[in-house]
Amino acid sequence: MAFLLFFGLFRTAVADWNPIPSGSMRPSLLEGDVVYVNRLAYDLKLPLTDVVLAHTGAPRRGDIVTFHSPADGKRLIKRIAALPGDTVQMRDKQLVVNGVPAHYAPLGTVREHLADGRDVDALRLDETAQGRAHVVQWVSAPGTLAQDNFGPLVVPAGQYLMLGDNRDNSADSRYFGFVPRERLIGRAVAVLASADITGDWAPRFERFGEALD
Repeated sequence: MAFLLFFGLFRTAVADWNPIPSGSMRPSLLEGDVVYVNRLAYDLKLPLTDVVLAHTGAPRRGDIVTFHSPADGKRLIKRIAALPGDTVQMRDKQLVVNGVPAHYAPLGTVREHLADGRDVDALRLDETAQGRAHVVQWVSAPGTLAQDNFGPLVVPAGQYLMLGDNRDNSADSRYFGFVPRERLIGRAVAVLASADITGDWAPRFERFGEALD
């Protein structure tokens, strides 16, 4: 019993894992990935609560983080696109932070399978914003959550703007607003394990231990 109690407290305060149920972070994260989350990356919290006891690090643009949605409390995983005090906007899919547009280098087109059963083309691009680069994708298909324009907005103190890498199929800050720091759970560090849950459940061993940018 003592071990189970210790394990539960450890998982809620120090380190955790997070299964990926949807494609909102494709291609960085796939459905069926299980990611390791460092809960001490930003804050030390009272176990089982959102009460912050001490700050342990500063969230950075480009970090992949888990957090509780400000809309319904659901646990989500997205990427930090803008920090407190940033002026952020999007124009025709191009992210602009503090007046500096992100740079996009096309990587090619792939076929993506949507949750409703459709197969559509997705353009993958290397997005470089504020000195950090990662791959995003744009899926142009009726019924996706395409939101290509917003702002400019100033991110309030103590809050963050989150975006999914699968830009046209991600319910993120474009829909539920900014995320307060106390709702951050931790930073996703690596893929612990992975299985093809949308296919035959075969293990994807090549993703085991893959570090996240």
